[in-house]
Amino acid sequence: MIRVESDSSGEWDSSPWAEIAERSVKAAVAASRHFALADSHIAVEISVKLTDDEEVRSLNASFRGKDKPTNVLSFPMLDSDLLGPLAQADGGEVLLGDVVLAHGVCASEARDKGLSIADHAAHLIVHGTLHLLGYDHETGEADAEAMERLEREALGSIGVADPYLSEVQP
Repeated sequence: MIRVESDSSGEWDSSPWAEIAERSVKAAVAASRHFALADSHIAVEISVKLTDDEEVRSLNASFRGKDKPTNVLSFPMLDSDLLGPLAQADGGEVLLGDVVLAHGVCASEARDKGLSIADHAAHLIVHGTLHLLGYDHETGEADAEAMERLEREALGSIGVADPYLSEVQP
């Protein structure tokens, strides 16, 4: 089973972020090769933190050596190779990892793309969750395309339009 713990603060107070986080995480898991985790007897927890640009900048500097805010960071707590066997476990619980979003960056990107912040945040949560599940768009074009396909599938399942359509140039 998938458990989602969410924490929103500051500028993130105006929408049902806990519900958006839960739907987005569960949609990402369902679209992934690790979909069996959703029905397993082990509790797989994913933490989603919605915070400000400064906190994300600090995390990005500390863990990635990039002293600037970014839209989403993922911090896996478990090697993705262990996820297949976990789905077969009889019980217990494990923290899969953390997904952290920066409000200012997210809001600015949403505005630039003509999206609601809720839909863009859902996309970023799906994206971050897929990273926790072992997907990586920076390892090659085929991996990037596969990850985008999963994002589209997950977002479509929760009623969020394809985020990549707005990036297509005429």
